[in-house]
Amino acid sequence: MTSEAVTRGAAARCGVRTARERDRDRERGSASIEFLGFLPVLLLVALAAVQLGLAAYAAQQAGTAARAAARTASLDEVRTSPAAAGVAAMSGWLADGADISVVPCGDGRARATATVAIPSVIPGASFGNAKRSATMPCDDG
Repeated sequence: MTSEAVTRGAAARCGVRTARERDRDRERGSASIEFLGFLPVLLLVALAAVQLGLAAYAAQQAGTAARAAARTASLDEVRTSPAAAGVAAMSGWLADGADISVVPCGDGRARATATVAIPSVIPGASFGNAKRSATMPCDDG
């Protein structure tokens, strides 16, 4: 054994700590503090990702509603209103605030526009509306 190892062993038996041990004790818990400092940034990134997904989903649902409404308006025998068909094609929780306008067959085409409010993860924040249009050829009948 070296003299340094003997000295360390003797110091440990006497309850005396080395400078390295004291430094290690001072740094204990620093990773937790760093994580707590970075946690708000992680939460903001997660909320932004969820909000982006909601906006994309609302836009997709608006497109689905516009296509369904235009397809229904293009039929010779319309069994339901085109706006009702557009609302029925959407998810229920988004359909409540949807606005669907339809221009029936004129010049051989039916047009529909669906506007859906983009839901917000942050209470009180508004992210506007998703608006999509669709055009379908009318039946020649």
